[in-house]
Formats: sequence, structure tokens, C-alpha cells
Amino acid sequence: MSDQDSSSQTEGEVEGEMDEEVDTELDGEGDRDETLRDSPVLSLSSFSSSLRAVIRIKQKYRAMKKRRQEMALLGLGADGNLAGAPSKTSPKIFTFDGPTSFSSTLSSSSVPQKKKKRRRKRVLYPNRGRRRAPPKQEQSRAKYCLYLLFAIVFVQVYNAIENLDDHVLRYDLEGLEKTLRREVFGQQGAVDGLLSHLKDYLSTYVHNKPLVVSLHGPSGVGKSHLGRLLAGHFRSVVGETLVLQYYVLHHCPQEADALRCAHDLAAVISEMVKRAEEEEKIPLFVFDEAEHMHAEILGALLQLVASKQSNEYLNAVYLLLSNLGHARVTKHMLHNSSSISTSNLVNELTPILRNSLEKLHPLWTEADVLPLGLLEKSHVMECFLDEMTREGFYPDHTNIERLAGEVGYYPEVGGHEYSKTGCKQVVAKVNLL
Repeated sequence: MSDQDSSSQTEGEVEGEMDEEVDTELDGEGDRDETLRDSPVLSLSSFSSSLRAVIRIKQKYRAMKKRRQEMALLGLGADGNLAGAPSKTSPKIFTFDGPTSFSSTLSSSSVPQKKKKRRRKRVLYPNRGRRRAPPKQEQSRAKYCLYLLFAIVFVQVYNAIENLDDHVLRYDLEGLEKTLRREVFGQQGAVDGLLSHLKDYLSTYVHNKPLVVSLHGPSGVGKSHLGRLLAGHFRSVVGETLVLQYYVLHHCPQEADALRCAHDLAAVISEMVKRAEEEEKIPLFVFDEAEHMHAEILGALLQLVASKQSNEYLNAVYLLLSNLGHARVTKHMLHNSSSISTSNLVNELTPILRNSLEKLHPLWTEADVLPLGLLEKSHVMECFLDEMTREGFYPDHTNIERLAGEVGYYPEVGGHEYSKTGCKQVVAKVNLL
């Protein structure tokens, strides 16, 4: 049924009710008039009461009519429902009637529709339906302990790095490197190896074994000169009392005194390492001409450098200078002069020298072996230039070439002319000028 039909039906019902009420009132008044008509005394009063009833009915009719119009404007029916909506007693029935009129559509659209409230999902709580906040998770104290551990490790690592820098600065290894590269000629491979060992060892004060470096090469290639430079540098950084230069032919020339010399040497080294332990420094022991060392002295040194000694004996640097294995060095360089270079000379000769030295005495099993190669003519000329400048002579290039030519050389091989005596005769020849 359409909205227009339901509206017209509602208006008809309202008018019918109003007519019924008016008829009821009129019937009541008619009966009252008939009664009054029989009584002439009350005719005037009955007429006035009838008039008042008519007026009252008219006012009631107008009020109902006005209410009906207001309900029509608001789109409501007489029963208070929306216009066009099905009544509560009758179900809504689908029909094929045409669309509702524009006025009913307009009246229905003017009514604000309430938004449907979304029904929230009900949350079920345990423990007899009481709502309780979720319990706070207790933070584990182990987390704070872990943070503290990280902080301690960071501080320890930072202090270790600072200590490494302090040790390196204390021994001035940069200054030592500049000195060795400026005054040692033709031995860049050995110098690099020696500096690498010193940097690794002197970067910390705690060690599990002492540093033992053994330099080997032919006569005149700069072994003793390198030892003197290293000893002079250590005297300037750790003091005179913590540096020992031991010349075997000077301190113990007789083989009969070898046992006494070994005992005295062990006592001196023990005293020095104890003093160095108190001052928290690392001493240096330089043994030149180690090829002339007696077996007793070598045995005493082996006991001192063994890793089973106490802590003070582990913080020390031993430098052995020897020409042991010089024949192997000379042969290798002369046979491989065309392909050999300063960088790979150490790598090629080190295993060869180590095999031969370990057969002589177990001391060299504890040492890091570094070979020194033959010097070329250009290196000998540099030695003359340095010595002449030190003695105050004018460095004439012609005179330097003449002096360098007086030195004996091996036959030229592969474009290299190696000296037989190195720079050993340089000082004597400059003193004759």
C-alpha cells in the first residue's frame, strides 16, 4: 500500500472520529432539549447550555483539525508513526504500486534519521567477570646486569687502546723508523721486519714470551751499525741502565772463561729485568758477533728467553747479530739476482736460514730470523757520502765514485754489482783523506 493511501486513510479515520464525537454531543444535547421542552421554566437555560456545547464542540474540532495539520507537516500519521511507514498492527506488504508522490518523499526526507550506533564487541574478562587491567610485566634485573657488563667491557677496551698508544709513544717508534731508514742503506726488507716485530711487541706490557730477533748477513752489510742505532734509541727512551751491548770477543774472549761469563751474564740480565719490572719498562739486550758465542753462553740465554720464566723475564727484547749463514745469503743473491728484490728477499731467505741455524743450537728456535742481503755499489756510495758528511769533508761526487771503486765487488750479474765487503772499509778510507 502506498504512502498516499495510508495518509488519506488516516485523515478519514480522524474525521470519522470527530464526526462520531460531534454526533454523540449533539445526541446528548437533543435528549436534553426534549426533556427541557417538556419543562417551560428551564427552556432559556437549556438553550444557553446547548449553545455552550456547540461552541465547545467547535473548539474541539478546530483543535483536532490543527493537530492533524501539524502531524501532516511533520510527516507523522495520526498514530504517531512516520508517514508511509507500516502500522504496528499490520505487517509491511510489498506491492507493485507506483512510486510515492513528491510531497510525501519531501516530507519523509525532511525528518532527520538517527545514526545507527555500532555495537561494541563485548570483552569477556576472567575471574567472575571483573574488569582488570593487564598485570605489568616485571623487568628482569639481568637486563641491568647485562648493560653494566657492556659498560665495563667498553671501558676496558678503551683503556687497552689508550695503553697501546701510551706504550708506542713511550718508545717513540716513529722516530726510530726515521732514523733507521735514513742511516741504514740497502736493507729495507730487514728494517721493515724489525720495526714490525717491535711495534707488535712494544704495544703492550703483558707478554707470554720475550722478543728475540736474530739478524744474519755477510760482513759489512750493516748488522753492527743497526744494533748501535737501536741501542742508542733505547737509551734515550728507557735509560742507560736498561740497555746492554754485549760483544763476545770483548767480554769473553777465552773459551776457558765461558762458564764464568755465562754466570755473570745471567746475573746482569736478571738484575736489569727486575729493575725494568719496577719501572714498568722493557729492557734491550744486544749481542754482537753472536757467531763467536760459546755453548755455555748460548745455553744461559736459552734459559733466560724460555717462556717458563717468571713475568719479569718475559718483558725484554733480545737482538742477536751474527754472520752465521752468510754463505747461503751470498749464494742465493748471486744466483737469483735477476729476479730477486728487497721485498721478497726476507721471505725467500728466512726459511733457508732457520733450517740451518736450528741445527746449530736450540736458541734460534726461539728467535725471529731476519736476513740482510749484499750491498750494491750505489749503497756503498751512500755510505761514503754519509761518512764524509759526518767527518766534515766536502761531498764531491767524483771523489765518492773513486773511493767506491777501490772496494772489491763480485762479477756483475743481472745488472747488479754487489760488494764483497759492503761498507766495512768506508770508515778507514775516509779517515785516510
